[in-house]
Amino acid sequence: MSTKRTIKVLFKLLPSVLALRKDRKAWVNQEGKDIDTERYRKNARKVLNTFISLGPVYIKLGQWLSSRADILPQPYLEELAKLQDKVPSAPFEQVKPIIEKDLGPITEKFDTIDPNPVSGASLGQVYRGSISGQQIVVKVKRPGIEKVVEEDLKVLKKILPIALRFVDSNLHFSAKAMLSQFIETIHEEMDYTVESSNLKKIKQDMKKSKNVVIPSVYDEYSSENVLTMEYLPGIKITNVDALDQKGIDRRQLVIDVHKVFFTMLLRHSLFHADPHPGNISVTDNGKIILYDYGMVGRLDDETRLRLIRLYLALVEKDPPRTVNAMNELGMLTPDFNRTVIEKGIELTVRAMHGKKPDEMEVQSLMELANKTMSKFPFVLPKNLALYMRMASIIEGIYKQHKVDFKFVKVLREILEEESLIKDAYIEELKYSFKRFAKSIDATISIAPELRKFLDDNRSLQLLNSKPKSNILLSGSILSAAIFLGSAVLYSSNEAIGIGGMIGSLVLMSVFTFFRKK
Repeated sequence: MSTKRTIKVLFKLLPSVLALRKDRKAWVNQEGKDIDTERYRKNARKVLNTFISLGPVYIKLGQWLSSRADILPQPYLEELAKLQDKVPSAPFEQVKPIIEKDLGPITEKFDTIDPNPVSGASLGQVYRGSISGQQIVVKVKRPGIEKVVEEDLKVLKKILPIALRFVDSNLHFSAKAMLSQFIETIHEEMDYTVESSNLKKIKQDMKKSKNVVIPSVYDEYSSENVLTMEYLPGIKITNVDALDQKGIDRRQLVIDVHKVFFTMLLRHSLFHADPHPGNISVTDNGKIILYDYGMVGRLDDETRLRLIRLYLALVEKDPPRTVNAMNELGMLTPDFNRTVIEKGIELTVRAMHGKKPDEMEVQSLMELANKTMSKFPFVLPKNLALYMRMASIIEGIYKQHKVDFKFVKVLREILEEESLIKDAYIEELKYSFKRFAKSIDATISIAPELRKFLDDNRSLQLLNSKPKSNILLSGSILSAAIFLGSAVLYSSNEAIGIGGMIGSLVLMSVFTFFRKK
């Protein structure tokens, strides 16, 4: 079965891989400029349809790839971000045994369950029902999905690394890591106890937020294969007409969506990584309802602060700081060429039509990241890939509403409200002083040679009539150490670097003055 499936998948994927190879090469060579965008989108839609035809695992793969700016050109990312796992539902007769095996007889546990599903996804399907008069939704794992997933994962392990290397030889750095991350994610999504835990954690984290509503979980009616939640109806986030009829301020809605998701990302340890329009609704009074917590990203405090530093460096048009933050985030291969990458970032920033940092919109930031990452051998860590998926989908929601909105201004508001800018600058200073300390260590390491020099010239010093004559030499050594350290520091923090250089010159002047006394 595996061999037959492998041949079928290869046959279906080959045209898409060939088209991607050609498109990616042109995109990288032309830095995303003067390209036939519609042709790219047409090819991307073919990829999307191919994934849908191949079934659940490939639908999830398409969703995963929609976050991989190191693999796909921007038009591909935008098209694949639209991929929602809508699959024809299995009959309720096949689903009922799964519920009853885990929870017991349906007639005893639930007041009602409508056998007609509300939605059918690739890994599970959702039903309406009630418990003690309360409206609920029941998410049930698709019958036989474990076997389908394991079979297709075996196929992917064979063909995906080869396909990615065929597209670009640089991708062999990240192909295996990407596949292992994808496998880990899909297994997490198939365990509803994990999703339940994710939902509860995010609900707790966001309890102070006034503009988001998160459903409650019915633990006694949930298991690894079944997840029962509070029913929260609303208007789909992209249903512009219905939102207008309710008098919802759509500009404020777009701002609120960004605030909800970027507060999760930048303040808390868990963020919702699958905010496609099917997973976001709006209440009649404009609050945001979030569904489906199967795909989440996790960031530790250190990574989050580095990500904030990266954002600030991009907004402030500072290529050296950008590269420093990217390197600390693990986004660069060990043999990266700093000069080339900094130049690439500098050129891309310069191409933003002279806009001030405050005016840089989401599109500009995403294109900056995408073009730079397509051109150089980057490694994209799992949680940053999920972050990029999240940001890309939210950008699509913003485009749908066509309102006056500046991403960077909202981002700064979030950073200020959460007191994160101060934390980021403290981290930047820590990083700068670490580099400074290293440079001083490097200078001190030449001390034995300096001592030898002083010993060899001691007789000359003794012959000098003024006892303070060695002050100038000592001052020169100290000033040189500070100047050298500041020069190294300059690449990561211009202000401190220049301050250190000036300080070394002032110090040298003071020693020269006392030398003359």
